[in-house]
Parts: sequence; C-alpha cells; structure tokens
Amino acid sequence: MKIVTVVGARPQFIKAAVVSRELRKEFEEILVHTGQHYDYNMSEVFFEELDIPKPDYNLGISGGTHGKMTGEMLIEIEKVLLKESPDAVLLYGDTNSTLAGALAAVKLHIPVIHVEAGNRLGTKNNPEEVNRILTDHASSLHLCCTDSAKEYLSKEGITDTAYVVGDPMYDAFKFYSNKVKHEATETLISLCGEKMEIPEKFYYMTCHREENAGKDETLIEILSAMESLDSKTIYPVHPRNTGRVKRIIEEKGYKNIIACKPVGYLMSVYLVNHAEKIVTDSGGLQREAFFAEKQCITVFDYVVWPETMIDDRNQLSKPCREEILNKLEKKQTVHENHAFGDGNSCKKIVKHIINILKNEEKRYERKIAQ
Repeated sequence: MKIVTVVGARPQFIKAAVVSRELRKEFEEILVHTGQHYDYNMSEVFFEELDIPKPDYNLGISGGTHGKMTGEMLIEIEKVLLKESPDAVLLYGDTNSTLAGALAAVKLHIPVIHVEAGNRLGTKNNPEEVNRILTDHASSLHLCCTDSAKEYLSKEGITDTAYVVGDPMYDAFKFYSNKVKHEATETLISLCGEKMEIPEKFYYMTCHREENAGKDETLIEILSAMESLDSKTIYPVHPRNTGRVKRIIEEKGYKNIIACKPVGYLMSVYLVNHAEKIVTDSGGLQREAFFAEKQCITVFDYVVWPETMIDDRNQLSKPCREEILNKLEKKQTVHENHAFGDGNSCKKIVKHIINILKNEEKRYERKIAQ
C-alpha cells in the first residue's frame, strides 16, 4: 500500500523523521515537501541531520498571502495525488501545507490521516485554527496527541475515528536528546556571519509570530525583558525578522542577547536541555520545554497545549517586559507527567493507519461484491 505524506514546515519535518521510520516498515511512502519553509536552516538542514528521506516531490511554494499559498499548494498536491494514486494521505499539524493536502485528498476521495488532530485555541482569528478545523472535518482518521484534543473533537461530533496516540514530537525529543546529550552539534553564527560562543549559563528564546516580531513596539518589549536577565539569551532569528532584530539591537545597544541565524533541530534540542529557562511563541518549543522539565514563558494570547500549563511550568504572557520578567521569577514545580504519551506514539500511529486502510479495503471489496 502507498501513503503520500505532505510536509512543509519545521515541526512537520521533525514528526516525519520519527514517524516515517516506522511507516516505511509497512508502506511505500511518497514524501511531498511543499516548500513552505524554504530557507536552508529552516528546511534542508532538518532533512540532512535527522536522516529524513529525500522528498520525492519538492513543490517550491512559499511566500504570499495565506490564500495564494494554500491555493497554489492545492493545485500542485492534486497533481501529485493523481499521478501517485495513494491509498491515503498523511498530514501533520496545522499549516497551509496541511490544509492544502487535506483539500486535495478529500476531493479525490482519498482517505486523510491527520496527526496532531483536535488541537484548538478557541478563536478563528488565528489562521492555523482554521486549518486545524477544516483538516479535521476532512479527515478519515484523527490521531490525537493528548486527551484534551480528543475531547475537542468529540464536541465537534468526531468520535468514532479519533484516537489518542501520544505526541511524535515527544518520541523525537527523547530520541535526539539521547543522541545529542551534552555536546553542542553546531556553532552559533551571528546575523552578520561571525562565529559565536555558547555561554555556560544562558536562556533560550524563539520569537517569530507576526504579532510579536512584526513590529518594533512588541519586539522591543520582549528583547528588553531578555536584556534584563542575569545571563545571556540565545535567540535564533527567523529569516524574515533578521533586519528588524539587527536594527533594534544596534539602536538599543543590547549586550545580553546573542542573536544568531536559525539553528538545526539537534542544536535546538541541545539548547532546550541546557537552558536555564525558555521564552517562546512556538507551539513546538513550549512542548519541548515541558519534555525537558524547563520552565517556559509563552508570549501568546491563547493556550495551545493545556497539558503544559500545570504548576507554572508554562505561562502565557503578553509581549510586555514587566510581565515576562515577573513570570520568569516564579518558582516551578516539576513532577513526572505522561500527558504526551510514553514515547511510542509512532508505532501507535502506524498501527491505526494499518487498521483504517484494512477497513477501507474491506468496504471496497464488499461494494464490488454487491
């Protein structure tokens, strides 16, 4: 049997790295990279260092409005599906690549399998929320990372096809943390191209969302908070924010922020495991902080992963210097937690895919017999 997997962004590459290893034991997998993340440090490096199979198709679609990007992806993914005639399409997360893959598949009557199904923020003002909802309602199999995700699906009338399998990001984080251990996997490179040393003690920050990094006022608040801490902050900067970050750091004279080019996944795993605390607006990094038992401040208006919010291990903050600093000062209570599974979600994902495709095959045989 043949599965077409569609990926396009950093978190999807990480999930594919661990799921594809299991998937290819049972299926022929055709990997489609939409090109949504196109920069070397945001895309190609992940395929290299995580040993992800080279994409069978690279659509090279990036930039533009959400509608333009999604529409172009839909057209090109449909061409691939018509050529490959897969038994199912496997999708991850909530990007434009995810929605385009779901729409292309469901219109061709190909079963859609959604990993990370059921996550909800509770507002359609967030474009990823729209992608999640539409993808889930086009899917034939819903594989949830957590119990709360399955509960959201139940409220929307999706019950018989929803299963909690755990989080493949947890599988990946465990696997690659053991591989990296205590050695940095690459050298930090400044935004100007110079090599930078990793301090013995540091904070780790990512900040890429438009509402945080897209204007001076909010970004200055966040950077000012990090500048005030007792140790330096390592800040890998998204390519589209490089100019603004460089200018603000120079104008404000910040000395406590190590602004560098994006790092690979293995390096990010190292930084998460060795940071004092973490500040982010990434849905993936806040989970990784939780996996590593590091306190995290998430600069966002909505709870993405409620399981991470226990005991102040993850706290929401406005892009406000004082609020970020106040929440970083809170003490954290860490205890064992299995909200994201036992590290074997990939095997469970493949098991459910096998089951649904067997059922689809039986239904087809019964239809032919009639």
